[in-house]
Amino acid sequence: MDINGISAVVTGAASGLGEATARALAAKGAKVAIFDRDTAKGEAVAAELGGIFCEVDVTSDEKVAAAFARARAAHGQERILVNCAGVANAAKTVARDKETKAPKLYPMVQFELAIAINLIGTFRCIAHSAFGMVDLDPLDDGERGCIINTASVAAQDGQIGQAAYSASKGGVLGMALPIARDLMNDGVRVNTILPGVFKTPMVAMMPPNVQDALGAQVPFPKRLGMPEEYARLAVFIAENPYLNAEAIRLDGGIRMAPR
Repeated sequence: MDINGISAVVTGAASGLGEATARALAAKGAKVAIFDRDTAKGEAVAAELGGIFCEVDVTSDEKVAAAFARARAAHGQERILVNCAGVANAAKTVARDKETKAPKLYPMVQFELAIAINLIGTFRCIAHSAFGMVDLDPLDDGERGCIINTASVAAQDGQIGQAAYSASKGGVLGMALPIARDLMNDGVRVNTILPGVFKTPMVAMMPPNVQDALGAQVPFPKRLGMPEEYARLAVFIAENPYLNAEAIRLDGGIRMAPR
């Protein structure tokens, strides 16, 4: 797919992996819609890229529909969707009180939140985007659109306390193939990126020694991944029409230990 001049939507695009992807697509000439809950940062990124900001909560059908309508009114129907919106949380299935050592019940609200945002929110955006993509005029090879989802290496080797996060990202990974098959006759590709330990805003808030320790766990290169490296892979996937229904770990070769 030639990215120049086409419309693209990136969720979670006000920061981190999403922002880097939005910048990379815009550098290739795409008209980018920034989907995010953070209005101040989202509008700033959109203004810098000459794109449009759409305030959205991926857990809301109404807000997602309104965001796609706003983006399409400005740029036309998108041919690229990159889902980067997500949340990370941690809690052991059974934890113990530090003082009494008594077991504590798992906070189910954390599990429900991870599923609602990471899994259902991703699918909600896929469904809205694909609904519009399938009626586009086909490009070369009959291609109409490209959807890229963000899972995590935790989908395959989740750590202690990551039951909710791993379940949500495992769902993102698992649904890609059936969705790609659902859309195969309409020329819409679906692929998944599984990032390892990246220097996102959440990680950047950690002390430097903690960041260094995380990076040292990576076989090579021994450092945190950079958002721009995720963005380069997303652009490659969009540009390569024969890449479909694939899951790609982008992790420097790391395999996560139990903790």
